[in-house]
Amino acid sequence: MIARETLYRGFSPIYTVSPSLVQWRNEPEITREIFERGHAAVLLPYDPVRDEVVLIEQLRIAAVDTSNSPRLLEMVAGMIETGESVEERVPPRSAGRGRRGGRALQAGAELSGQPGGTSERLSIMVGEVDAGTAEGIHGPAEEHEDIRVHVVGREQAYRWVEGAIDNAASVITCCGWRCTMNR
Repeated sequence: MIARETLYRGFSPIYTVSPSLVQWRNEPEITREIFERGHAAVLLPYDPVRDEVVLIEQLRIAAVDTSNSPRLLEMVAGMIETGESVEERVPPRSAGRGRRGGRALQAGAELSGQPGGTSERLSIMVGEVDAGTAEGIHGPAEEHEDIRVHVVGREQAYRWVEGAIDNAASVITCCGWRCTMNR
């Protein structure tokens, strides 16, 4: 790394980097901005008894210009705090969304969210839930969240990936899970 400079310190810091890269063309040094999101845990809550999936709907302000609605259908997710494991993050995020205490979480993929501009890594998991208890409006007041719970059949969730669910983490999670279920 040649240089690193912080441009903004706040909820999501932004900094520039000028990396020393092996380049295939003889070009000058480059500078790029990185949006520091932190890392996130993504949970696909599945009820194998009822064959249902618990999805959430919440306001995502950046989607106001890019989606049919800024209220997006998503998997349950949460930012992983410094020193916290994925397994520690998932149960609190799924509270009230049908989480069965003590049930196994199945690890899925670990991947970069948007490596072209953010440092975020996603840890994807499938967790067993009781979809019959998943309902209501949730979210910590201090985070100003207004999260609505949806319970749908597994096949409906698959269909929603073809348009109703339009965010990368949820589409990747659902498609990966579908491949696993079809083995």
